[in-house]
Amino acid sequence: MPIRIPDELPAVNFLRHENVFVMTSSRAHVQEIRPLKVLILNLMPKKIETENQFLRLLSNSPLQIDIQLLRIDSRESHNTSNEHLNTFYCNFDDIRNDNFDGLIVTGAPLGLVDFNDVAYWSQIQCILHWSKEHVTSTLFLCWAVQAALKILYGLSKKTRKKKLLGVYEHNILRPHALLTRGFDDHFLAPHSRYADFPSQLIYDYTDLELFADSEITGAYLMASKDKRLVLVTGHPEYDATTLLTEYNRDRDAGLQPEVPFNYFPENNPNLLPNVTWRSHGNLLFCNWLNYYVYQITPFDLRHMNPTLE
Repeated sequence: MPIRIPDELPAVNFLRHENVFVMTSSRAHVQEIRPLKVLILNLMPKKIETENQFLRLLSNSPLQIDIQLLRIDSRESHNTSNEHLNTFYCNFDDIRNDNFDGLIVTGAPLGLVDFNDVAYWSQIQCILHWSKEHVTSTLFLCWAVQAALKILYGLSKKTRKKKLLGVYEHNILRPHALLTRGFDDHFLAPHSRYADFPSQLIYDYTDLELFADSEITGAYLMASKDKRLVLVTGHPEYDATTLLTEYNRDRDAGLQPEVPFNYFPENNPNLLPNVTWRSHGNLLFCNWLNYYVYQITPFDLRHMNPTLE
């Protein structure tokens, strides 16, 4: 089944070019079906690129999904036009009384920034606490995992000396769990972060279940027992050239980054990288939507918060 997005969103033509089934809002209105309502809090600077990446993954579910894009930083963007933001994004005040089946909180290039120095830190806190009553299941990625661990578990930020950049192999710890159903014993996923997530930290200071990790990346995939929280420390949504773009950006800025691990053929930056994580990303998002959202969300979202009836 398709994702349901506004007719004019750039992702419509972008994804159709890849033969992804996209249903525009005008066509969806004639179908009598209750789609899942998924809110995407997009914290990445390049909004359109990130929209395309997440919508591609969400489109592989057999469920119809109604997408709402959310922004919380009202400052002028240097990477996305105000016209695009004003047309396709809502502000938190627009939806604070609504309920959603799922919420996705993207990463952000804030790995070396203290939480209190993040311009929208108070808004992030507000939305995460709001989601406890208004969202069936929330999926956090990369920096958003750091934010969630701080806000929901009081864990201070841990930072690596060197940036973790590349495509790393991970081990399945719970092969029969719903979230990892269909996974291979070992799978690849991209990382691009300074944040450190030691597996032992998760075991010692949270009640989260750890489903996948590796000696190099630490904890990768974890979730709460009630399925309301899912945390992914990497970037399964990344395109083939996203790490290449970040590597070139850091190199142009004089940061002397290491060549992304296990990414370029023959470890040669002059060769185009191959995508080795797409099947994992698709399966992860399908499992989240099915087992952590669709199977437990109420048919009438007002029942999630009776005060809204």
